[in-house]
Amino acid sequence: MHFDDSNGVPLFRQVADQLNEAIIAGTYREGDQVPSTTEISSAYRINPATVLKGMNLLVEQGLLEKRRGLGMFVTPGAAERAKAAKREEFLTEQVARFVAEAKRLGITADELADIVKKGYRS
Repeated sequence: MHFDDSNGVPLFRQVADQLNEAIIAGTYREGDQVPSTTEISSAYRINPATVLKGMNLLVEQGLLEKRRGLGMFVTPGAAERAKAAKREEFLTEQVARFVAEAKRLGITADELADIVKKGYRS
């Protein structure tokens, strides 16, 4: 994990995003325990309340579950749900900006499709 307090993204969001990415990548699988708030806060010198706030975002999204006295664990189906949310974010945010810029530059839909196909092959 790497946290940057100068990039404008709140630290709690960075905690959530990095745990989310680790779930997608398979670093943490269904049923795995993720590092505790104490472990993360100590290792990266982040306030434990900030770490907990980020982890609670993932609880709200159904990616983590709290087990009283044991810690936080990855829920069944978490990787699939996390990937689906990332795909939706990609389509609604990144692709929309990409297409808008292509239109602004006068790139046709067919030209854009060819560009994407070439990029996908490389």
